[in-house]
Amino acid sequence: MSLITEPALVLPEYTISQERMIEVLEEQHPYHPKWSMVKKMIKNTNVENRHLLLPIEQTMVHPGFEFRNNLYKEKGLKMAMDATQQALDKAQLTAQDIDMIIVVSCTGFLMPSLTSYLISNMDFKTSTKQLPVSQLGCAAGSWAINRAFEYTNAFKDQNVLLVSVEFSSLLYQPEDYTVSALISKTLFGDAVTACVIKGEPKAGDKGYWIEGITNYLKKDTQHYIKYDVKSTGFHFDLDKEVMHSIKDVAPIMKEFVQDKFDKKVNELDFFVFHTGGRKILDELVSNLELNEEGVSLSRKSLRNRGNIASGVVLDVLFEEFNSKKRKHGETGMMAAFGPGFTAEINLGTWLLY
Repeated sequence: MSLITEPALVLPEYTISQERMIEVLEEQHPYHPKWSMVKKMIKNTNVENRHLLLPIEQTMVHPGFEFRNNLYKEKGLKMAMDATQQALDKAQLTAQDIDMIIVVSCTGFLMPSLTSYLISNMDFKTSTKQLPVSQLGCAAGSWAINRAFEYTNAFKDQNVLLVSVEFSSLLYQPEDYTVSALISKTLFGDAVTACVIKGEPKAGDKGYWIEGITNYLKKDTQHYIKYDVKSTGFHFDLDKEVMHSIKDVAPIMKEFVQDKFDKKVNELDFFVFHTGGRKILDELVSNLELNEEGVSLSRKSLRNRGNIASGVVLDVLFEEFNSKKRKHGETGMMAAFGPGFTAEINLGTWLLY
């Protein structure tokens, strides 16, 4: 068993509304042959606002991969340290209490990883284990929680720090004007999130107590979500078929809940779903026969911050804590989806210790 304590959320100072983003793209691609269709699709994302690392005027100009990656390092470390300290405070722990740090990120590259910078810049033990992950995209947040579950089940007296650093705006490619590229420019937001996963809860702890994990990979779907790596950096590419993949993973989710809790999925009390987009959430509601209220916090995250990739599940969990609605013993599910097509899923109960 593992307890996910209250997450921390750190957002960049700049924001942009979806209406302003539509104006920017229309100015940048005034003769796009499918603009009316693209505009309709952008509005259908249900994203209203997003946070950006830089003002949109700077974001839409490509200054080179080197500049962007240096910015990723500078801003990523600063915001990761801030989120880390907040997460430690919420968990009533210090850096000395952490035994492993997992950093997930798919929007920049560093070697050594941000894990080593965090250990060097904060008061972590020199024996702290490092697990940096960069290629699981949006699924990485839930993947990291599942790996922390396995680790803390093996070492029950230890604690794991999870940090997600995602600056999708650093992937903005001005010359990409395919329908998929234009939609991605209006869907993804920037954020840093963090939380502590405890092997053993202590008096006064509360949070999501994980009781089981599973995962799924749909074979031969590497083209669904991918980066094309070019001299200008990462170019995001999304195949529309990914929107129909929930029907393949839904039976696994149903069986998982039945085996673990002897319930149907729609009998669970809460859901922490990755906001891949409006369509993904619609498919989850439809295929799992959920009440719309069950995905309301995921829709809220999408509406206010866009898709913040691996950080979404922590953002939705952050909203669960803030809602103060959860009662001891309520059952829930977390699920995130990413490249592969990969699904990482866990089940648990709300704990007030």
